[in-house]
Amino acid sequence: MFCLPHGLIAQDTLALARRVKTSYKPEPLKATMLAVAFPGLGQVYNRKFWKIPLVYAGFGGLIYSVSFNTTNYNTMMKAYQDFTDKIPETDSYITLIKWADPSVYDPVLHPETYDPSNESWVKDNLLQAVDYYKKYRDLSYIGIAAWYLISVLDANVDASLFNFDINDNLDLRISPARMPVPGYTGAGLNICLTFTF
Repeated sequence: MFCLPHGLIAQDTLALARRVKTSYKPEPLKATMLAVAFPGLGQVYNRKFWKIPLVYAGFGGLIYSVSFNTTNYNTMMKAYQDFTDKIPETDSYITLIKWADPSVYDPVLHPETYDPSNESWVKDNLLQAVDYYKKYRDLSYIGIAAWYLISVLDANVDASLFNFDINDNLDLRISPARMPVPGYTGAGLNICLTFTF
């Protein structure tokens, strides 16, 4: 400190820099590219951590669905191939068809006692099961691709609308109104959009 004329004391001349609080503003392009590179990374960049378990739960469920349907598809396809070939040692279908005796429907193991209508019924059911599991396996793969695109789109939209101003200045009101029509007075709807400063 030094003395000024008239006995005034000078204050310290070094001013402290004030800390300016900046609001976080994620970039939509960066959020999208991070979400494309690794699922869930766009949500981390947007600071929406609660969405990450949802992203991975969706992928987990769809991957489980692919695994379940692929396993059953392979089992049913093997059973159908074993049922239609003429080799007695290939009989994996017997473990799948537990409700019927093989002597009723199997022309290879029991050529004397089988019924041709039962044979065609078993063959048709095995083919339907093959088609069923193949269809849902393929839909599960499509679901994985769709869920990936949804997670990328969510990261982009969330970054775009991150600092969207939601306050009471913008208001939308729907109220009843009288609509004058020549010769008739009827009711109608009045839509009013108000912006207050």
